[in-house]
Amino acid sequence: MSMQTLLLFVPACFAINMAFGPNNVLSLSNGARQGVRVSVLASFGRLAAFAIMIAIAGLGLGALLLASQALFTVIKLAGAAYLVWIGVKLIRSGPQLAAGAHDAHGASLARASLARLTNQEFLVAAGNPKAILVFTAFFPQFVDRTAYAASFAILGAIFLVLELAAIVVYAALGARLGSLSRGARGFSWFNRVSGTLMIGFGVLLALVRRPAA
Repeated sequence: MSMQTLLLFVPACFAINMAFGPNNVLSLSNGARQGVRVSVLASFGRLAAFAIMIAIAGLGLGALLLASQALFTVIKLAGAAYLVWIGVKLIRSGPQLAAGAHDAHGASLARASLARLTNQEFLVAAGNPKAILVFTAFFPQFVDRTAYAASFAILGAIFLVLELAAIVVYAALGARLGSLSRGARGFSWFNRVSGTLMIGFGVLLALVRRPAA
């Protein structure tokens, strides 16, 4: 893979990574509520989902998935419903303690919370068929046809590294917003905004049409 290809791919890819979508809203919200460390660790659920999607796209199955109206619709509606459900939960949730607060069972609660947030990140990423479209339509523009498997794997690895960088940015921004929203009223307001955004993304995802073959 040439350096010229990488110089074109990296900034275009990072723009996709930084796009304001449901997973980045999760990193923002988790950063505000749980701190940067928990938000970043939870995001490995998202990275795992994207790694699976990259493998699917690399094997050529992504195009088949997008070509199936029924399968695309099922994944799309399930993902949309899950985003709306998360949004409603955020809006209805009470103010939470800032990161670093703990109780007598703090360690156990932290582990349970991390597992739940990691699973949440995975499901939000996996429930968005538009991600498959990115890997199926965007990556091939930069793939070296003489070394397809190796170049696709390299592009996938770069995508995941840049995704992790975007996660850190959103988690840090969320932590900063969390520190500025101290107190019950501040966190209640933050929960409502995050929840409303999630519901909005869910509605938009439900309205997405399958790309024309």
